[in-house]
Amino acid sequence: MAGGRGSFASRLGFILAAAGSAVGLGNVWKFPYLAGAHGGAVFLIVYLGFVFTIGISVMLAEFAIGRAGEKNPVGAFKHLKGGAWTGVGYLGVVGSCVILSFYSVVGGWTIAYAVKTAAGMLSLADAKAFGGTFGAFVADPLQPILYHLAFMAMTIAIVARGIERACRLLMPLLFVIVVVLCARSLTLLGAMAGIKFFLNPDFSKLTGAMVTAALGQAFFSLSLGMGSMITLGSYLSRQTHLAGSALWVTSLDTLIAILAGFMILPAVFAFGFDPGAGPGLSFITLPAVFAKMPWGAGFGTLFFVLLAVAALTSAFSLLEVVVAFLVDEKGWTRAKAAYWAGSAIFLLGVPSSLSFGAWEELKLFGKGFFELMDYAASNVMLLLGGVLIALFVGWVVSPRIMAETAHRDGKLFRLAPAWRVICRYVAPLAIAWVLISGL
Repeated sequence: MAGGRGSFASRLGFILAAAGSAVGLGNVWKFPYLAGAHGGAVFLIVYLGFVFTIGISVMLAEFAIGRAGEKNPVGAFKHLKGGAWTGVGYLGVVGSCVILSFYSVVGGWTIAYAVKTAAGMLSLADAKAFGGTFGAFVADPLQPILYHLAFMAMTIAIVARGIERACRLLMPLLFVIVVVLCARSLTLLGAMAGIKFFLNPDFSKLTGAMVTAALGQAFFSLSLGMGSMITLGSYLSRQTHLAGSALWVTSLDTLIAILAGFMILPAVFAFGFDPGAGPGLSFITLPAVFAKMPWGAGFGTLFFVLLAVAALTSAFSLLEVVVAFLVDEKGWTRAKAAYWAGSAIFLLGVPSSLSFGAWEELKLFGKGFFELMDYAASNVMLLLGGVLIALFVGWVVSPRIMAETAHRDGKLFRLAPAWRVICRYVAPLAIAWVLISGL
C-alpha cells in the first residue's frame, strides 16, 4: 500500500491492521474506567454480548461494503448504490477527520506522560496532586500542542508509507506490554479484590444507563461507523474469508480490552483508589498507583508507552480513510494525501487542545471545542453512520451481493441470513437507542 491504493500482502497483515484500528484508547483507557464505574463484571458480560452480536455484524457489513466497492467509503457507496447513499461515505470521511483531530490531542498526552514518567517528573503519590499536575499540563498553551504535533507527525509518516508493516510491528509490541503490565498488576498484594470486582457479577448494577454505556463502548471500541473498516476491507482480495477475519479482529480487540481490565482494576483496588474515577483514571489515578508501586517509574513509563502505541494504531486507520478518499476520488499520491490531510487535521485539533486553557471560556452550544468535537463525532456521526451502514446491508444491497462478499472457496456464508436479520432489525434499533440516549 505504499505507493497508492495497493492491497494487503497477506490476511495476517489485514487482521493486524484492522485489529490495530479497533484496538486503541477505547480499549486501554476507556474500557477500564467504564467497567469500574458500572459494576465491573456485569458490565463486562453485557459488553461481550453486544460485541459478539451487533458489533461483529456491523464490522462484517463494513468489510463487505469495502471489498464489494473496492474503494474508500465514498467510492464504495457510489459504486454499490449511488444517490443519497454516497452521503454515508462522506459522513465516514468527515467523521474520521473530526475524531482524529481531538484523538491526536489525547495521543499527544500519552507521549507527554511517557516522557514525564521516564524522566521522573511525576513522582508525587497523591491522586489529588496528580489531578492538579494533569490540569496544569493540559491548560498549558504550548506543550500539549507540541506533543499533538509529534503524534500527528508520526501518524503521517507511517500512513504515507503504508500501514501494514507498522501494524505488524506495533500490534505484537502492544500485546507484549499489556501482558507484562497484567502480570505485575495481578501479583500486587490486594489485587484479588480487583479480580473479584471484574469477574464476579453483581446484577443489582444492571441498569439502563449501564446497558447503554456497554453498547456505546462496544461500538466505539471496534472503530465502527467511521469508515475505517470499509477502507481496510477495500484492500482485500476476493479469496479472503470476511466472516473469519471479522471474528479474528473482534476477538483480538476484546482480548486487549479484557487484559486492560486485569491490568488496571487489580492495581487500583490494591492501593485503595476508586475504580469509578472516570476519564481521569489513566492520567490522574494510575500515576498515583505507579508512584506507590515498587519499580513504579518503569511500569508507569511502560503503561504510557502502551497508551501511545494503542493511540497510534487507531490513528493510522483514521487517517487512512481520508488518504484513500483523496487517492481514489482526487487522484493524489499516497504521500501527498497523507501530508496534506494530516496537516489539516493537526490544525483542526489545535482549538481542541486550547479549549483546556487559553480558550477554556469559549463555548459553542454550551460545550468547549474538544467536548463539542468529541460529542459530534462519538454521539452523532459514528452512531448515525453505524445505523445507516446496517440498514444499507440489511435493506438496500441485494442479499446475493452481500452474501457472496462473505464467502470462501465458492461457498456462501452460512450465517448470512442471521447476519442480515441483525443488520435489518437488531443493530439499527439498538444503535438508534444509544444515539437518541446520547442526544
